[in-house]
Amino acid sequence: QVQLVESGGGLVQPGGSLRLSCAASGSISHINTMGWYRQVLGKQRELVATITSGLSTNYADSVKGRFVVSGDNAKNTVYLEMNSLTSEDTAVYYCIAYIATGWGASSFPHWGQGTQVTVSD
Repeated sequence: QVQLVESGGGLVQPGGSLRLSCAASGSISHINTMGWYRQVLGKQRELVATITSGLSTNYADSVKGRFVVSGDNAKNTVYLEMNSLTSEDTAVYYCIAYIATGWGASSFPHWGQGTQVTVSD
């Protein structure tokens, strides 16, 4: 059993910053990649940023230069530092982790429960 627990969402004014955290726990042998997606009601879930265990990062064009994804392999935790937020960033943010639960096993995606980020005056 694997669990992802997110924290750090909330309400912020335009131009402000927020930091999201996501910690994975349970039967974890190896985590290949962790990251964040977001979803607005009525729209498809979209990639925000990912980071591999080797610390390679990937960002959506819409957040490049504003968001920073980082990870702590020892803590099985991923962070998302969000700066210069706009109303377009309002969404539910979901943590994702590609986890292998046994030695030599394949990795499968696991999702967090989601955390709301609202950018508004």
